[in-house]
Amino acid sequence: METVAIFGVGLIGGSFALALRCAGFKGAILGVSSPPTIERAIALRVIDAGADEETATRQADLLYLAQPIHEILNCLTRLDPWVKPGALVTDAGSTKTAVTQQATRYLQRCQFLGGHPLAGKETTGVSSAEPQLFTGRKYVVTPLSPAELTTPAATNFLAWLHKIGAVRVILNPAEHDRTVAHTSHLPQLAATALAMALRNSEVNLDVFGPGLLDMTRLAMSPFGVWKDILQTNSSEVQRALLSYIAVLQHIAEMVGSPDMQNQFDQGADLARQLRGSRTFRGAE
Repeated sequence: METVAIFGVGLIGGSFALALRCAGFKGAILGVSSPPTIERAIALRVIDAGADEETATRQADLLYLAQPIHEILNCLTRLDPWVKPGALVTDAGSTKTAVTQQATRYLQRCQFLGGHPLAGKETTGVSSAEPQLFTGRKYVVTPLSPAELTTPAATNFLAWLHKIGAVRVILNPAEHDRTVAHTSHLPQLAATALAMALRNSEVNLDVFGPGLLDMTRLAMSPFGVWKDILQTNSSEVQRALLSYIAVLQHIAEMVGSPDMQNQFDQGADLARQLRGSRTFRGAE
């Protein structure tokens, strides 16, 4: 791999570029983004140079699509005439079924391998990028078949994921979307809903402790990041929300009863399980 093209040099794309450099990548890293972002990314030494889509695609051995999901979907419709036959196109989108279907439809001359790094911050943009963002974090790879992981381009990409410290998880696209609807998208919406409920209440919001700050941290996430995620995984998110609502309703009925001990015990068991994971690095 001699040239990498980052499409969308923001938090994730910029961090991937920095992580590659720290892991020993010596080739060229090109950025495809808005002129102000490219200027900032070059100044921060995140990328070597900016390029338009065609130029970057013709040169790149690895194309890393880190834009919002709808931009990824649109980008995939344009790449095939320019891409190298031996190149690998991957993405960092938070939903995978729609992206994989689009890639299957439009990419004929090279391989696509979907991906989703479970890493992020409340802040976005290339100025927030950091080379250790993926260290110890799970990085889901979503092939349609196990054979897709054995090609030279894929094995090279997977080796770089290991070098940057990511912990690889293999799921098919549908299983990924069903899982993250519960483990990523539901926590975001729960935090947003809690903040909305408090905002619309008549309680004194000068009275709170660190628990409320922990519970509402994700409510600060910008909607621009989540708009495409929720649109492209709406059915699974709705199922996750209905499951959560059913649990909340059950807890509401149990408040003050002896059975609340069991609710607390089950919740604590899951919380300890998550924190006992070797890839836990704090709240996501």
